[in-house]
Amino acid sequence: MEETVTADPADLPFDVFSKACPSRGTLEHVTGRWGSLTLGALHEGSFRFNELRRRVDGVSEKMLSQTLHALERDGLVHREAQPTNPPRVDYTLTPLGYEVAERLLGLIHLMEDRMPSVLEARERYDAVRGAR
Repeated sequence: MEETVTADPADLPFDVFSKACPSRGTLEHVTGRWGSLTLGALHEGSFRFNELRRRVDGVSEKMLSQTLHALERDGLVHREAQPTNPPRVDYTLTPLGYEVAERLLGLIHLMEDRMPSVLEARERYDAVRGAR
């Protein structure tokens, strides 16, 4: 009888460029519009759901809920429900979530700082190719 050996996921090499790699899904959760904005907002501290929804302007209740579930499943967000009446649920970053948010904020701040260059590039592009 042949013994089946299962690999420890921690021992597996991860390659986000491989479609079967689980890191790809997490990267999508982190870099998607609502994931990155949610992580960036939570970097500021703990939020209740509706506070977070107001902070991440434009996100629907459904999308924020789906985003928080995905980020919690990936170990980036901690959800703490307190048994009060009405129930109180707070969302915070885990240590891994904080580390990811720090890196995202670097990119966010770079984009904010460089928007004049981006807007100029758009104007040049549109002038040559026509506005769409």
